Amino acid sequence: MRVARPKPWEVDDELWAVIEPLLPKVERRIRHPGRKRHPDRLVFQGILFVLHTGISWEHLPQELGYGSGMTCWRRLAEWTEAGVWPRLHEVLLAELRSANALDFSRAAVDGSHILALKGEPIPDEAPSTGAGRAASIT
Repeated sequence: MRVARPKPWEVDDELWAVIEPLLPKVERRIRHPGRKRHPDRLVFQGILFVLHTGISWEHLPQELGYGSGMTCWRRLAEWTEAGVWPRLHEVLLAELRSANALDFSRAAVDGSHILALKGEPIPDEAPSTGAGRAASIT
């Protein structure tokens, strides 16, 4: 009997407990509250679905219940502005380190992103050997 694996964009309760505190809290206005926000967890899964599948935001299927593609796109921008993604990255790395679950045997460092501070000095311009500037031939 095969056990169905969860889809990569589905967030389980354990992972959501790590993610949820990092998201900014948005209070509803008392006057003119407008439409109730779509739940953060579903929108987060919608963002992961779009990023995993590569479909465009506007083609996110409404039947999945993640909200519209525009809702997911706006929330992604909101959370990016709030600095959620770097904090989430740090928290998840810390958890993986503490569980000794990181495997660096296949890690690579891209030198194009690392500033070489002790590189060779840039040579000076070669001094002129002539008495003066040459006459223009144009």
